[in-house]
Amino acid sequence: MRGTPLLLQLIFIYYVLPSIGIRLDRLPAAVIAFVLNYAAYFAEIFRGGIETIPKGQYEAAKVLKFSPFDTVRYIILPQVTKIVLPSVFNEIMSLVKDTSLVYALGISDLILASRTAANRDASLVPMFLAGAIYLIMIGLVTIVAKKLERKYNYYR
Repeated sequence: MRGTPLLLQLIFIYYVLPSIGIRLDRLPAAVIAFVLNYAAYFAEIFRGGIETIPKGQYEAAKVLKFSPFDTVRYIILPQVTKIVLPSVFNEIMSLVKDTSLVYALGISDLILASRTAANRDASLVPMFLAGAIYLIMIGLVTIVAKKLERKYNYYR
């Protein structure tokens, strides 16, 4: 899933799957494509974060008679969260930007609305406004990311 573009996945799920008998409406097809694509990225991010935890911590948890669930809950996840937070927010920012790809399925979104308005008014102002809205959304995610990263900072 990570090796192919999201736009290709959207087109495949909506236009190709019906040829083998799997028919989906536009919105469910888009949701499935986004979930599959981003689940693959998030799984890889968390896998990498978990692999950075030294094996000695697992052994220490066994010595302290932690259950596997408690080991993950109290030892592994708090450390992994700090490690993966920047990568997770990077993917969230990509997700916000990638939502503009749903126009390929004919789903009304900000880009489609701005393009329609630009064609109707013979002006590029609606496209600039759409870009400004995306910039504001990414700015908000960036602010939240910085606050959370500061809260979980190792070195304070």
